[in-house]
Amino acid sequence: MATIGALNKSQICPDNSLLSSSKATIETAFYGNNVTKITSLTQAYQLACQSPGTVITDLSVFCPEKLGLEPEAKILLFNNGEVTGRCVAARRIVGEPEVKLDEFNAILRDAVYKSRHKKMYHVESYTGLHPDFMVKNHLLIPEGHENIMYSWMLNFQHLNQEYNTMYAMSKQFQEPDIFVFSDPDWRDDRFPLGLTFFDPTHNCAAILGMSFFGEFKKGTLTLAWGIANRNGFASCHGGQKRYVRSDGSVFVLGVFGLSGSGKSTLTHARHEGKYNITVLHDDAIVVSTENASSVAMEPSYFDKTSDYPSNSPDNQFLLTVQNCGAMMDEEDKIVLVTEDLRNGNGRAIKSKLWSPHRVDKFDDPVSAMVWLMKDSTLPPVVKINGADLASAFGATLATKRTTAERLAPGIDPDALVIEPYANPFRTYPLAHDYEKFKKLFIERNVEAYILNTGAFMGKKIPKELTLSIIEKIVDGHASFIPWKPFDNLFIMEIDGFMPDMTDTCYVTQLKDRIHDRISFIQGRKDFKGGFDQLPREAEKEMTALWKLL
Repeated sequence: MATIGALNKSQICPDNSLLSSSKATIETAFYGNNVTKITSLTQAYQLACQSPGTVITDLSVFCPEKLGLEPEAKILLFNNGEVTGRCVAARRIVGEPEVKLDEFNAILRDAVYKSRHKKMYHVESYTGLHPDFMVKNHLLIPEGHENIMYSWMLNFQHLNQEYNTMYAMSKQFQEPDIFVFSDPDWRDDRFPLGLTFFDPTHNCAAILGMSFFGEFKKGTLTLAWGIANRNGFASCHGGQKRYVRSDGSVFVLGVFGLSGSGKSTLTHARHEGKYNITVLHDDAIVVSTENASSVAMEPSYFDKTSDYPSNSPDNQFLLTVQNCGAMMDEEDKIVLVTEDLRNGNGRAIKSKLWSPHRVDKFDDPVSAMVWLMKDSTLPPVVKINGADLASAFGATLATKRTTAERLAPGIDPDALVIEPYANPFRTYPLAHDYEKFKKLFIERNVEAYILNTGAFMGKKIPKELTLSIIEKIVDGHASFIPWKPFDNLFIMEIDGFMPDMTDTCYVTQLKDRIHDRISFIQGRKDFKGGFDQLPREAEKEMTALWKLL
């Protein structure tokens, strides 16, 4: 088995590094006499249908038997109230200096104690879809939140004979199973936004006072990514696809970006049939630092519904929908109202069957990694030479916030923000990612690029241009010229999108954006007690760029 779900009694002692006070509190809750174990996806579906507030649409699930559902299964809709996005401000991670373990363990004990009068459901799943990387997840959630439970089982891989057999043969890790305790109805005046607590080295978490499904998806994935980081993988919040070119050669492209950056669009783009394309995933993967092979973490997709009209053929692949409207159509059938009419950040669990060329493992090593940014001083594409500079740009990935995130009061939603490697779900020191990506750039000769998917100095960069750039890179026909005065940055000559280095205003803005990255790197030295301090090479590389302007 990949992760450890049970111990010999002689191993159950305070000296065992697999155990902690947080884990003891959280896992114990799973064995209470108020807990019912849900053992099948069909059972979870029936409970979700019966849960108050569920809208059972008249839209049938596509090929339900292939997913482990009954033939009559329908797409389910469930809506939150005010909150329709994730909240990074609610996260507390053991190991960060402001997290006083005794204080939070007391909060955990109290939350579990107060849940004793509730009927709780225990469900299981796998993260990772290949024997190279599979871990087992457990979720405990109260009655009344069956839609979260059902979506969680769909988002990850629910247990069945095929995957149970695969898991039994999978690579073993000296890591405990993932345990997540949750109570969306929990309230505490000290945490008005709710609380997501992580004990990452013991693979346990508590999600309290939060009912947005994205918290459960990313909360579970956060712990799985931590396991990957400790066991020879780079944890990637991004998409990956494999191109087979006309001569039979292979090019594997990884794209990294936050919600709204275009990573899903670019991952699933078909390029008008120019290539034989297979898709690994558009959001959650791990890459081996030993051989650069990749494994998908999830079978399904958690997609925005804003881009899909109610009559879109893609909607037939939806399984559950969150925070969208419903109404009667001309046939008196209950259908979805998408395109974010009800609120921003409407979401859906979309079936694996939506991508007909989907696979769960790439044996072919990754060829190139692309940092997707929305920095108006950057041209549409920049090629980066040098492993430290490439990793430093990933560590200072600049973008804009989207409706997928619930912000704390006082945070400007329009400000340019830096999110290292587009991954706000890291529970381990940032330097780990820096070194892992650097290793891939050096030892596996992975190419590094920046794609600006926003606007260049006020001029929108069309999706079609971005796709054409990717095709040139994949085909080996991309022609780059030095971006003077820089030594290690190269750009394409694209009409209307050339940096004017004689324009003082532009150069000043570019210099400011590079300085923003330097300030970010410097700020990591003290932020969270230096938990996310980057290697000195990162600052050195960025400072060298800045001095050239």
